[in-house]
Amino acid sequence: MSGLLTAQADKRWTLQECITYAQQKSLAVRQAENSVQSNQLNLKQSKFNRLPSLNASVSAGSQYGRTIDPVSNQFNNQSIGFNSYNMNVNMTVFAGNRISNGIQQSKLDLEAAQLDAEFQADNLALQIANAYLNILLSEEQLELARQQLTLSQEQLDQTDKLIRAGSLPENDRLDFVAQIALDRQAIVEAENQVAINYLNLKQLMVIDPNEELQIIRPEVIVPVATDPDNFRFPDIYVNALGSQANIAAADKRVESANIDVDLARAGFMPTLNIFAGLNTNFSTRAQRFTFTEVFVPQTVRFNGEEAVLEFPSNVPMAQDYPYFDQLQDNFGQSIGASLNIPIYSNHRNKINVQQARLNVVNQELQGMQVRQTLKTDVQRAIADARASQRSLEAARVAVDAAETAFENAQRRFDLGAINSLEFTTARNSLDQARIRLLRARYSYVFNIKRVEFYQGKTITLD
Repeated sequence: MSGLLTAQADKRWTLQECITYAQQKSLAVRQAENSVQSNQLNLKQSKFNRLPSLNASVSAGSQYGRTIDPVSNQFNNQSIGFNSYNMNVNMTVFAGNRISNGIQQSKLDLEAAQLDAEFQADNLALQIANAYLNILLSEEQLELARQQLTLSQEQLDQTDKLIRAGSLPENDRLDFVAQIALDRQAIVEAENQVAINYLNLKQLMVIDPNEELQIIRPEVIVPVATDPDNFRFPDIYVNALGSQANIAAADKRVESANIDVDLARAGFMPTLNIFAGLNTNFSTRAQRFTFTEVFVPQTVRFNGEEAVLEFPSNVPMAQDYPYFDQLQDNFGQSIGASLNIPIYSNHRNKINVQQARLNVVNQELQGMQVRQTLKTDVQRAIADARASQRSLEAARVAVDAAETAFENAQRRFDLGAINSLEFTTARNSLDQARIRLLRARYSYVFNIKRVEFYQGKTITLD
């Protein structure tokens, strides 16, 4: 960013470049864009909720005292080391359309967040245009103040010549000296206003106040083809409803709130899940037995006589039970389905539905408030455009009258018919009239641009 800011000193910025840069750096716009990314992730998660969940677990440890052998499931008073593995998969088959409604709601929330970001960017563009025009106005006022100082100095020089020639008294130069001091003060004030307006623009563009920034000074043309008296509020308001992103965002939130009611109602619906699992385990006390055939002698009595006979018998022989053999032999599988039927949940589901319905009403009220605010803004923009047009016309008439008065004062002053005070008074009246004309012209241009903004047009100075 430092390289870009360094380059700013070598270039002049157009209005569109200022708008684009501000939209990239604005904290409000960036927060809105982060909200968009967050809602994109929420939408992804809503879609992934259709997929089954897979979990695995491994446990290992030792048991002491009277415990149950995890392999033989028998009580044992000896210490036992154990190890087990489990893997489970679970998938929701039906949950009252929670997943489908959740996906639809996430889409609406994402669209609303995108519209919020668009509204932030558009609103910032209007603020940038206002700050840009204020700089142009203050720079013209500064130029006018400098011209006034030059004129005052020329008039003082001319007066001094006439004084030396004996045509005017010595005191006549004092009025021009005082006027020069006032003109210099006006220049300082104009320079300060230029600096303040540049500071406002830098703040909107998130540029360090100490960095250099210069804008291009285009010719600001008063839109003579546009007549504010022809603006029709219903037409402009309808265009604004279709072009202002915050209106569409409010409508999306109402739709999202209605889906929230369906999600709350799903709490009354049963939930069907299917599941499957794999498991195995190992125990240090587990033994594997093999049977060996041996002949066991037994004494029998036959015809009153005892005889010793050997009978075969299978005798269990304990052997070590290797780790992997245990895991293989203890391997088990399971599959099944579970149905959860809500019967009573402390009125939680009912209250959730009521809360969701209240949220719908609240979102509808917020949408109405946004529309009412837009209606007021459009009406104000039209009224300001019409008022600024009349102010501009009055300022033009005032300048024409002040110029005529000044020309007459100039002729009379040259003939010695009026003194320097009357002459400077006429000139100050002309200066003030020109300043008011400048302000009226820029105010009119901005108010027309504001109306065009509500008409959905791009803000330019062309």
